[in-house]
Amino acid sequence: MPKSVYLAGPEVFLPNAREILDLKIELTRAAGLVPVSPGDLEFPPTNSKWELGLAISAIDEKLMHSADAIIANLTPFRGIAADTGTCFELGFMCAQGKPAFAYTNVKADHGARTRDHFNGEWYADAAGKPRGPDHILIEDLGFIDNLMLHGGVVNRGGAVVVGDAPAGQELTDMTAFKRVLALAVEMLG
Repeated sequence: MPKSVYLAGPEVFLPNAREILDLKIELTRAAGLVPVSPGDLEFPPTNSKWELGLAISAIDEKLMHSADAIIANLTPFRGIAADTGTCFELGFMCAQGKPAFAYTNVKADHGARTRDHFNGEWYADAAGKPRGPDHILIEDLGFIDNLMLHGGVVNRGGAVVVGDAPAGQELTDMTAFKRVLALAVEMLG
């Protein structure tokens, strides 16, 4: 029986979300895996935005429980780091001991992106560690995002793929997704 994989990422927020999600679903099926996409959920009738949010969260958790593995899009979203919902989903799946895979469409690692965020106003402290103008340590370990995200994938035997999408296509380019999908197929066997 083919393995199912939860497709996590901020694509659900894009204006062409359905198109991008359908492409990822199609690629996943063509690779021989069963896609589980949070973009496929149907919103239940609720009495408020609050209730709707709780219902979507519960459905997403149910979908994650049903999946055998996760592929998380950790491309920076609205800032220097990955989408917080995707981070939760990756942690949720890792906590269940499920195989995890991730990718980013931005070549610069987390430390470089954070230093760039400070427009050159960061400094090295007495120990040589980078700090922002706020004096807070800049995590600079060569990972694509926070060490817990990258480490969570690697520590479960998964793979992290780093892409370099053209400007403006960071959330829609499928090159890195295709590469991580191929590795997931190989590893999930």
